[in-house]
Amino acid sequence: MAEIQGDTTCSLHADRQATARCPSCRQFYCGECITEHDGRLTCASCLADEKEVVPRPRRSFRVVSLACSLVQILVALGVCWLIFYLFGQTLGDMPDDFHDGTIWE
Repeated sequence: MAEIQGDTTCSLHADRQATARCPSCRQFYCGECITEHDGRLTCASCLADEKEVVPRPRRSFRVVSLACSLVQILVALGVCWLIFYLFGQTLGDMPDDFHDGTIWE
């Protein structure tokens, strides 16, 4: 916490003594006006300004993410079908003696 020198009052409450100084706007605030956010003290107006600067994710990102997930599922199903198909082809290409069990005799 920033150390207060002298008799400084809160920028919002003239009748209260300041307990901290906002590092962004450099104004003094009482204990009720200052808040801790991300490990540092800040005033409510500077905190609101910081939140406005952070852009919200667009909806198109969600749509792209959903489309990518659907493509991945379709590719996975295609790979599974291909493995099953090739396994069936391999069994079909085996000689009839193998299927009858007479190859082992």
